[in-house]
Amino acid sequence: MDYKKAGVDIEAGYKSVELMKEHIKKTMRPEVLTNIGGFSGAFSMEKFKHMEKPTLVSGTDGVGTKLKLAFLLDRHNTVGIDCVAMCVNDIACAGGEPLFFLDYIACGKNYPEKIAEIVSGVAEGCVQSDAALIGGETAEMPGFYPEDEYDLAGFAVGVVDEKDLITGKELKAGDVLLGIASSGVHSNGFSLVRKVFPMEKEALETYYDELGTTLGEALLAPTKIYVKALRNIREAGVVVKGCSHITGGGFYENVPRMLRDGVCAVIKKDSYEVPAIFRMLAARGQIAEEMMYNTYNMGIGMVVAVAPEDVEAAKKAIEAAGETVYEIGGIEDGEKGVVLC
Repeated sequence: MDYKKAGVDIEAGYKSVELMKEHIKKTMRPEVLTNIGGFSGAFSMEKFKHMEKPTLVSGTDGVGTKLKLAFLLDRHNTVGIDCVAMCVNDIACAGGEPLFFLDYIACGKNYPEKIAEIVSGVAEGCVQSDAALIGGETAEMPGFYPEDEYDLAGFAVGVVDEKDLITGKELKAGDVLLGIASSGVHSNGFSLVRKVFPMEKEALETYYDELGTTLGEALLAPTKIYVKALRNIREAGVVVKGCSHITGGGFYENVPRMLRDGVCAVIKKDSYEVPAIFRMLAARGQIAEEMMYNTYNMGIGMVVAVAPEDVEAAKKAIEAAGETVYEIGGIEDGEKGVVLC
């Protein structure tokens, strides 16, 4: 008996690391002090000494049951983008600049080419957010995961000058809410998605005119990364007074997280067109509108609050990052919470 006969192939692990390296090197920043394959990753903070009070911000998350679709379609090169996005978007919400990222892949059996494909997506997400992929872990766990399945999670660290933290404390009535478009369902609510749509390859590969693609492609569309858009706003001299990443819990849970006591967010549902994938999901699943807004992003992946005089500059900055932006509502005095009307 040996470790390989017990289900863990150490040689496959070595091969996975070698295949990953070509993707990882695309993400490197000058501050990275270590090579892939060591016991830890080192990142210099020398560049950030100019900040008055450099403050670290962090985020961790996973892809969730969206991975089940990747298994069915044997598509593994985009879920890594989701993993990075879920972490770095939260950092950007605080006003932070992502610095580095680490991933964790747990699998039933290590297929090196599949692991490398997953990491290629992680690396792409890091490139999109200017974060270095400085380490990670691939855990082969036979008997715990089925051979063809895996889980994917990650952790990111960023930096912000304390004075530039986005806290919501300066929000006041009259401030304007801008919504930055999502790419679709992103990486939340897939336990419900999988109850509504048949989780069969034939069904997922069916083309729909209203989607302009197959159902599987629409659902697997990777989560938008909003780091560049928020950086552009900051570099345009606009103060972001509040920011909310619309993830699990939709509008009702996430928008109040950016508010201070004494103000509420009023969002106009007709201020933009809800994407077809959400309309199809609601119709097929007979899901009440309130539940849809309490579960999904409904086409808005990030909500940003700015002063009225900064609206046009903020819109231009967001559009310059290649994103679509809508004016979706505003801040009013009242009990902390969100009103959709």
